[in-house]
Amino acid sequence: MSDYLEESQQVLKEADLLCSQAQIEAALDRMAEQIKDKIGTQNPLVLCVMTGGVIPAGMLLPRLDFPLNLDYIHATRYGHKTTGGELNWIVKPSQPLKDRVVLLIDDILDEGLTLEAIIHDCKSAGAKAVYSAVLVEKIRPRPTAIRADFVGVEVEDRYLFGYGMDYKGYLRNAAGIYAVKGM
Repeated sequence: MSDYLEESQQVLKEADLLCSQAQIEAALDRMAEQIKDKIGTQNPLVLCVMTGGVIPAGMLLPRLDFPLNLDYIHATRYGHKTTGGELNWIVKPSQPLKDRVVLLIDDILDEGLTLEAIIHDCKSAGAKAVYSAVLVEKIRPRPTAIRADFVGVEVEDRYLFGYGMDYKGYLRNAAGIYAVKGM
């Protein structure tokens, strides 16, 4: 892992800042208002999609000034790799989804395959409605028709890190949305 540590330090030094901390804060404020308007009176169950969703969820939840329940799920196609593979379910929700309005909070909508599978699973478990909130949506063609209901920022199709998104397991805590130089 120490190779990735040194590599990530170099990646951070050379990275392009795409969205500043101030831009992200404004996006989170806007998303919170949109979420409140859409589901604020529906007793939603919020599912944080681990691990990338932990920072966006942690920053978004205090802005959601209405009653809600919180749980988490852990599904990934990436692990510590830079490209996605098969969906791996690590943890499913511990609370029942039947007849609930569910809000998924994740870091990024990239290809959409992970989000599509999670939404399908929530609906199969009996959720009344499933909404998705992503901090970042990449501007790119997708192999699915999936769209996020609430989007913080849209950015170009590059390899990103910061605010929950990682570079080989590192840099999730970077205070900005960065793109890896040359990727």
